[in-house]
Amino acid sequence: MHMKRFAVFAVVFAGAIAGVLHWAAAGRQIDIVDAPSDRLPCVSYSPFHRPGQSPLSKTSVIGRSQIDADLAQIARSFRCVRTYSVARGLAELPVIARKHGLRVLLGLWIGPDAEDNELALTQGIAVLKRDADVINAVIVGNEVLLRRDQPAAELVNYLRRVRAATSLPITYADVWEFWLRYPEVLQATSFVTVHILPYWEDDPIAADRAVDHVLNVYARVRDAFPDRRILIGETGWPSAGRQREGALPSLVNQATFVRTFARIAQERALDYNLVEAYDQPWKRQLEGTVGGHWGFFDAQGVEKFARTGPVAENTLWQRGWIAAACMAILFVALATTAIGVPGLLLMMLSGAACGSALWQGGLDVSHWARNSLEAGIGGAYILAAGLASFFAARGLAAWCDGFAPVGAPAPVATLARWFMTNESAFDARERALGLLRFLLLFGMAVLCLLLFADPRYREFPVAIFIIPSCGYGLLLLVSERPGELTPQPEERAIAWVVAVSTAGIALREGWHNGQAMQWCCVCLVFAAAVIAPWLRSAARSDAGR
Repeated sequence: MHMKRFAVFAVVFAGAIAGVLHWAAAGRQIDIVDAPSDRLPCVSYSPFHRPGQSPLSKTSVIGRSQIDADLAQIARSFRCVRTYSVARGLAELPVIARKHGLRVLLGLWIGPDAEDNELALTQGIAVLKRDADVINAVIVGNEVLLRRDQPAAELVNYLRRVRAATSLPITYADVWEFWLRYPEVLQATSFVTVHILPYWEDDPIAADRAVDHVLNVYARVRDAFPDRRILIGETGWPSAGRQREGALPSLVNQATFVRTFARIAQERALDYNLVEAYDQPWKRQLEGTVGGHWGFFDAQGVEKFARTGPVAENTLWQRGWIAAACMAILFVALATTAIGVPGLLLMMLSGAACGSALWQGGLDVSHWARNSLEAGIGGAYILAAGLASFFAARGLAAWCDGFAPVGAPAPVATLARWFMTNESAFDARERALGLLRFLLLFGMAVLCLLLFADPRYREFPVAIFIIPSCGYGLLLLVSERPGELTPQPEERAIAWVVAVSTAGIALREGWHNGQAMQWCCVCLVFAAAVIAPWLRSAARSDAGR
């Protein structure tokens, strides 16, 4: 009994301390090499960063005033902007860029539809004739070969048509491997524009090796095309999103990459363009969380990090501590009667751990949610996790004080029976724990299956599930009536889905993906809290025969 109490307090205390340290680390100022003091060469610009704006919608047209405000801000940090299209208001961009002293790499979008491509070329050639003085070069097509929108021969035809219509340099932009795979495109271009994005490589590159990777790939392309100028048309690092192998998106990693690369590129006189000016929320529809967080500025136009001085992952990190304190107070206030000083201490520590984790979970959902439905689902699971954590802590606190047995989460089948007959062998707290266990377990199973079958753009919601998982695990540890903890077959089946798919996730992601490994541990604890009582009960039944 004493050892179990010690284990409970040790786990809860560790959770509270981990929360404090997590937010302290998020607020720690990290020294990073300074970027060059003058304006950086060029940055990709798409104006679709405000709520409801998306180039995927043909009704989304950006007004001149927004582009003017954006370019005024960009001009303070960059000398040039790269665009990808002249549609939906962007035909006026060169005129506005001239006003702000910006040069333009003008992009003409080439997609799978021939009619749309004809319109893009017609509009683009008109812009070239009008604004050639402010345009450095024309980029005809962006990752067309990567997306397989057009064959190389047809892409060459588009390039030649534009080249015949202007004296400006003409190029095509694609991931570096596709230039090496389709060297015939070179004949229709003035120079080579390559995309080198270490995070998106087939074998993702960790942030501390990302700059070296860009330089090595640049050298490889230069060696392949020694008589052509090479422009790094896209490079950068995301500030938020899921980890891919050792490649971790974070604000500090983004700042480190941008500053370090800009410094080295200046020293080596490399031509480059950074991705990108503003975070693009619409890209989360296509690329998950990470797609919307490549910007130098966030979607509201706030600079995400300075070009000099130390950088912190979260400048509002104190809010994590405030959330922990508020939740600790709330847990103690709601503890009600039949609890002593040790129990109140356990409630306080549990509340602090829960508050720290769920505040991070809320921030994660704000990054992940692509629409109000996803935000609502995320919010519902945060609420369920908070309630489950409270009810588990309340039972553990009463048990630690010796006032009551810990109790058992009610199996979901008994909840249905109670709903129909109003009769149950479980009290209200146990029924709540059972319902919340089923909801959380079901959501975890769905996420695990998605992460196993289609992981590229899926997130690992560790912060939301970690505290309730630990809570149910501790309930299993201290239970004096393990038979009552035995769930029904449907819950065991879901738990086995979680356990098996977790093994697949671990094998697919690899041990160096810290986010994935944390998620797998949380899932296994939760699944064990459901499966272990059944295994224990089955073993006792066999022993009694």
